[in-house]
Amino acid sequence: MTEEVLLRVLTLNCWGIPYVSRNRGKRMKAIAEQLASGDYDIVCLQEIWSLKDFNMMKYKTQDKLPYSHYFYSGVLGSGICLLSRYPIQDVMFHRWSLNGYVHKIHHGDWFGGKGVGLCRLKVHDANINVYVAHLHAEYDTENDEYSAHRVLQAFDMAQFIRMTRQGADAAILGGDLNTGPEDLAYQIISGIASLVDACSSIHSDVGTSECANNSYTPKKVAKQLPQGKRIDHILYLGSKKFKLEVLKCHQPFPSRIPNENVSYSDHEAVAAEFKLIPVYFIILGKYELVEKDIRNPLKEALSVCDTSLKEIRKQRVWYLLVSLLLSVPVLCSMGLDLSNGSIALDIALNVGRLLATAVLCYALFMSSIWNCVEQNALKAGYIAMETRLLQLNRNTRQEKSFT
Repeated sequence: MTEEVLLRVLTLNCWGIPYVSRNRGKRMKAIAEQLASGDYDIVCLQEIWSLKDFNMMKYKTQDKLPYSHYFYSGVLGSGICLLSRYPIQDVMFHRWSLNGYVHKIHHGDWFGGKGVGLCRLKVHDANINVYVAHLHAEYDTENDEYSAHRVLQAFDMAQFIRMTRQGADAAILGGDLNTGPEDLAYQIISGIASLVDACSSIHSDVGTSECANNSYTPKKVAKQLPQGKRIDHILYLGSKKFKLEVLKCHQPFPSRIPNENVSYSDHEAVAAEFKLIPVYFIILGKYELVEKDIRNPLKEALSVCDTSLKEIRKQRVWYLLVSLLLSVPVLCSMGLDLSNGSIALDIALNVGRLLATAVLCYALFMSSIWNCVEQNALKAGYIAMETRLLQLNRNTRQEKSFT
């Protein structure tokens, strides 16, 4: 590539849960129309849980964004997809081993089989790795039971990006990361993968979720934090061959769908405009990758995982205790014969036995299979982070010895 190229990237959590998300049909069509009428090169979408919605968007945007890919995963599909002006050369999906709880059906993260998707695009002569992700949501700020899950997902994704960007001329990550710039998970992602926030200096004080001007934000939440939370991000990294220069970062969609009093989603779309510059165009003549010191965030992440491991060991003891206490009445009830008693008493016994058996099965499942799955996932992430931290410490000692 002998000249600079303009790259316009957009990310949006579309809130497209069938039968749950309000006004989904009209919102999906409005989003597709905005994308079709806009001038974007790369579009990263999250929470596209219906293939019908994905196919509709692909059809409506095919003139400007002829290339697309949906990342299939889990029971419901990963919910993430990519639309592109440029050809897609390769695709890959990395599913996270720790991804919420199977019994928390109302949260649904586990059923989505969440992970990070990768599409390698051919932009003229440059190979661009575009990553799309949607990390686990924070359902309770005061008591976040998923903090360890999100930290491990952040580390896992950062490692995945660091190890797959080799050979790429630039890397771009777009998605709902469910973490703000001041949070540990964000520091892990940007630090381990050496990614830079496209909006950090241009649009850093504007939220993307739970904003007061969004029609789906509850009034109580809007009063507490009018500007909302900035959890939807576009992060980037150049290479020795190409530099990415941020020209603009903004929220391109109107506050309301035309002729409707509803927003496009419960999140705001974020768009960034980059200039892809061959390094030999840069006057200084050199572009170096500068790695951030990520050791303190890694130590904090290890502490979070250690606390979570201790907690799930305690939970196992409680589930085993519940199993033991329930097994006694369930087994004893098997020998009861109420054939000569009243029908009402017989029905009550059978219903009680059924409920107790269901709770017993749940407690046994949580204390055995699920507890092992969660412990092994936490241990794997813990060891991986510990390995990275040891390597960073070794590198630091070597640098000091040379000086």
